[in-house]
Amino acid sequence: MYKKFISEIILASFIAGSTFTSCSKKSEQLPKKTYSDSISMNNWKYNEKDDVYYQTGIIYVSKPEDLTYHTLGIFIPGKYVEGTKNSDGTYAIKAIQKDAPYVMPIETPGYAALPAPEDYVDAVKDYTDAGLIFLYSGARGKTHGAPLGVTDFKAAIRYIRHNSEILPGNTDLVFTFGMSGGGAQSAILGASGDSELYEPYLQEIGAVMTESDAVTGSMDWCPITNLNVANEAYEWEMGRTRTDLSEFEQYLSEELALAFGSYIDSLNLKDENGNKLTLVNYTDYLTKTIEDSLNTFLSTTAFPYNPQETQNNMHLKMLTAGMGQMGQGMNNMQPPSDKPDEDKDNNRMPPPPDNKDGKKPENRPEPPEGQPNGHQPSFEEMDGIQRNKSNSTGLNLNRTFNSPEEYIAALNEKTTWVIYDKSTNTAKITSIKDFYKYMKPATKNIGAFDDLNAAQGENLLFGYGDGKGAHFDKYMTALLKDTIYYESFAEDLNKKDSAGNTVDYRMNAYNPMYYLSSYYDGYKSSTPAKFWRIRSGICQGDTAISTELMLKLALQNYGNEIMDVDFATVWGLPHVEAETTGSPTQNFIAWVKECVEQL
Repeated sequence: MYKKFISEIILASFIAGSTFTSCSKKSEQLPKKTYSDSISMNNWKYNEKDDVYYQTGIIYVSKPEDLTYHTLGIFIPGKYVEGTKNSDGTYAIKAIQKDAPYVMPIETPGYAALPAPEDYVDAVKDYTDAGLIFLYSGARGKTHGAPLGVTDFKAAIRYIRHNSEILPGNTDLVFTFGMSGGGAQSAILGASGDSELYEPYLQEIGAVMTESDAVTGSMDWCPITNLNVANEAYEWEMGRTRTDLSEFEQYLSEELALAFGSYIDSLNLKDENGNKLTLVNYTDYLTKTIEDSLNTFLSTTAFPYNPQETQNNMHLKMLTAGMGQMGQGMNNMQPPSDKPDEDKDNNRMPPPPDNKDGKKPENRPEPPEGQPNGHQPSFEEMDGIQRNKSNSTGLNLNRTFNSPEEYIAALNEKTTWVIYDKSTNTAKITSIKDFYKYMKPATKNIGAFDDLNAAQGENLLFGYGDGKGAHFDKYMTALLKDTIYYESFAEDLNKKDSAGNTVDYRMNAYNPMYYLSSYYDGYKSSTPAKFWRIRSGICQGDTAISTELMLKLALQNYGNEIMDVDFATVWGLPHVEAETTGSPTQNFIAWVKECVEQL
């Protein structure tokens, strides 16, 4: 059945200038719609130029909160249906192809809300030309609070499966894709299929409760996940790149890093050779990952090479493909060192202390207040995440390099940390600390995700729909005892949402690792996606490499239920839809085809 679909596919050409922006009227001008558990097959529109039948404004839950988000659109290649024109200009369609997969954009930068389409969307042509059915659902965002965004996408998937008998294609085959906060939510959808944690939230909006919401594949660019330890991972990797810290800031950074060291030991992850990864050897594994990224870059990059031009081209590919447009809507417990301590017993984390000495200080220095200024244009302007770009690497890489030797020499301008072998065109990294210093410095405050003043995008995500941020990091809460911040942190950890759940419950629902790692109670309590494709820009300051690396490892360790994990972190690229070669859209489409061929 799937082979028949593959034989019909023609890989979509890259359409410059298209975006996921629908040519639509304002939602308040649309006629009032009502919910039906069956999609009308007599009310479709037809784009003759692109040969696409489509219907928008389909309400996918019986108790919608806001039709801006609780409607969806379906865009179908013309060859998959028989269409008959009605007297009012609409079309009645009948499915004649039942094999093709559905692709679903999770374009929610910074976990933003995604308004549903109200009319035809030009950029779907890339996908429908490739023989894919495009499912474009609206969803609530961070201002509504987690886990409502993923809840809505799950409800939409359940709804189309409830209509599988009349829709073309195979609704059992759903592939999600997203970037940054969207990549995170795509990963959550991939990991949390049919999780009971979502049932009260699905019931609140009247979702179909008799269908599965598990997806087939999850494409995740720069996924900002594992938020329960994201502050800790950030300091473990990038904390050493910070300068001019106060006593309090230094203490907080070091203790957060300490907590992540214990987390690494507790995960029981194994590498590709079956070796258990602990703090003793995880740094070596991380270094090898970084080194592999550099060597892939050397083997695939044509010189002359200009890093800034490459980044600009990647931004352009994102924008012309529609990406990011829809949501506008210490010691050896410290960060990675080159020679970690071999004594595992020293790597255990004690209970979080009241302060560094385990005693109440008479005059603990107060943390600074306020937020840094500064932001980077393009995608990062859209996501509502606070960054501080003032932490410069000190290297002059924004120029053209005529050869690999010239580029490596620029990396080693301040100190030698990369050794290049011209005969094999390969490199070896001799200092992971220098990699972070010169290629991936911290660009966020301490408390990179759970800001001291609850001002970060993730604080809003774990808020309660009142426009205010809320704290969620229990490790950080313990470290803030006897400061002016402790009370607000402690209060937020005990608040309950409309379903009666605390932030711990909501955090579990929004953490792919909760379902994938035996460290968590939710291990194997869901139906995970069979196929995964994870890409990140290795130089991004938005999150630690360990965020996506541990996701990859947990997936590889999970078992035969997961058929393939395609992972790469791309050298020289920041927080973008990073690809080693080609465009994000073309590579995603090709990957979907490869996955379907394996079924």
